[in-house]
Parts: sequence; C-alpha cells; structure tokens
Amino acid sequence: MTDSSLTIEAILTPELSLSRVTGSSKKRILEFIAEQVAKNYPELDEAQIFNNLVSRERLGSTGIGQGIAIPHCRLEGCSRVVGTLITLEEGVAFDAIDNQPVDLLFALIVPKEATSEHLELLSQLAEKFNDRQFCDLLRQCPDNGSLYQHMIGQE
Repeated sequence: MTDSSLTIEAILTPELSLSRVTGSSKKRILEFIAEQVAKNYPELDEAQIFNNLVSRERLGSTGIGQGIAIPHCRLEGCSRVVGTLITLEEGVAFDAIDNQPVDLLFALIVPKEATSEHLELLSQLAEKFNDRQFCDLLRQCPDNGSLYQHMIGQE
C-alpha cells in the first residue's frame, strides 16, 4: 500500500464513527477509544492501546485547538491503520493548545513501523479539521451513520 492510497476513507469504518458519546474526562475518552478499537479489532489489545494513547498524551496533548483532538499512537502487533471518529455530547478538558474543551476527536492507531503513512494521515486530518464549517457539520450529526457519511464525504 502506498502512502497516497492511505486515506481517511480507507481507515475509518461506520462501526468506529461514534456520534454524541458521553465522556467525563480525557482519560475516560481514551479508555472508550481503546475499548471500541479492541471490540472491532479483537486481535488488538485494549490495555495496550489505552496505555500507548496515554503515553503519547504525556509527550504533549493531541488537542489541536478549536475543540478538536487527534489522539494517536503506534501499536506493536497492529497490521493496519485504524481510525476512530468521535463527537462528544459535551466538551472535556484535554489540555489542548488553546485550552478549549474538546468535543471532536479522530483517533489513529498505527502499526509500530508506519511512519510516513502516519504523518500523511495526520496532515489529511488537520486539513479537514481546519475547515470550521466542516467541523460544525460533524458536531451536528445526530447519529453514527451520518457522522461516518459526512467524514468520508458522502453526505
């Protein structure tokens, strides 16, 4: 697989597009992400995903501002890039660069050795999330199906 074929559409599934999730804290949200990914990819270890996400957050918050976070980590034994899109019922403190609560997240779990793919996806996400109207549209999605459709551009 070349870098250019690794798109948001290729890594996001309807099952991992979750609208209006309730989360009380950054830690709970990261636990929820790990739980959902492990549920959909049973070969991946939930505790390892959670620990790796937390370790990455310790290096610096993945909250990029304007209510958006892109938590991500590398994972031993992961053979493909996994994306999870979540909107929250209410924003949670995420230590974001602008100190705003986060209510829109796209988590990336990538294979240990994936480097350029990882960076390519982060830049695709940053570009999409730079569009304020697009983000508002995602936040207004009433259900998982519409959230997925909007993210992959099939609304």
